[in-house]
Amino acid sequence: MTNTLIHGIIDALSGSVSKEVIVFLISMIPILELRGALLVAGPILGVKVSTAIPLCIIGNIIPVPFILLLITPVFNWMKGPKTFKPLVDKLENRAMSRKDQIEKYEFWGLVLFVGIPLPGTGAWTGSLIASLLEIDIKKSSLAIFCGIIMATVIMYIVSYGLVGNLVH
Repeated sequence: MTNTLIHGIIDALSGSVSKEVIVFLISMIPILELRGALLVAGPILGVKVSTAIPLCIIGNIIPVPFILLLITPVFNWMKGPKTFKPLVDKLENRAMSRKDQIEKYEFWGLVLFVGIPLPGTGAWTGSLIASLLEIDIKKSSLAIFCGIIMATVIMYIVSYGLVGNLVH
């Protein structure tokens, strides 16, 4: 599914925007985030690492304050109409099912949750959990930023090292 989504985005945007804009936009999309963007940047699109890394970090950070500040009021509003309540409940339950390490270790748990590139982790889910657990916004913002930097290092090694060497 992720692979199809990435190729769909690339196909839809190629020719209309630069490779760099594609990388930036992919880094903002939930599920894909910085992880998917760095995998696409080097091996698939051929964007230089010195360009890709800042684009991915900035793109991944942009949604974070909006999620931290607005997700709870938006979810509360969406729970009003019966149409959206099941969706919100599902999103909250899925996010909160991953809360244990964050709740136990708070700052460092959030850093690791965002930073270790596993399915269902990342800045979007980390921000959602931090908001639902009502973790201080300054503390959660710093933890999420540190996690994004950690994910950048890991994905740089994977994208431009391991996968990059296989593709080229």
